[in-house]
Amino acid sequence: QLQLVESGGGLVQPGGSLRLSCAASGSNSDYYAIGWFRQSPGKDREGVSCISTSGYRTNYTYSVKGRFTISRDNTKNTVYLQMNSLKPEERAIYYCAASAGDKAGLNSASYDNWGQGSQVTVSS
Repeated sequence: QLQLVESGGGLVQPGGSLRLSCAASGSNSDYYAIGWFRQSPGKDREGVSCISTSGYRTNYTYSVKGRFTISRDNTKNTVYLQMNSLKPEERAIYYCAASAGDKAGLNSASYDNWGQGSQVTVSS
């Protein structure tokens, strides 16, 4: 069973940066696409970004394009989400999730394994 643990969340000022990490264990994460999702109070969970098993293909929701970068280091079983120019409305719990193969995209229903989440707060 693949297990995921997020880290790197915290409090940052508007315009600031954070890097989230998603560490995988318990199974070979090389065979899983990884997605990042976020959920704010009272809102549905939103797909933010995803990366293919090889790391060569990435996808972003429109609102974060040009500001967020997803990457993975399969030697460390870790996926990263670099978030720049953060906005107050991006305050949320950020989750990483894994889906076997490369067909999941940003659809949360396609992901089977989820981490516990990491809180990101953007405030002055």
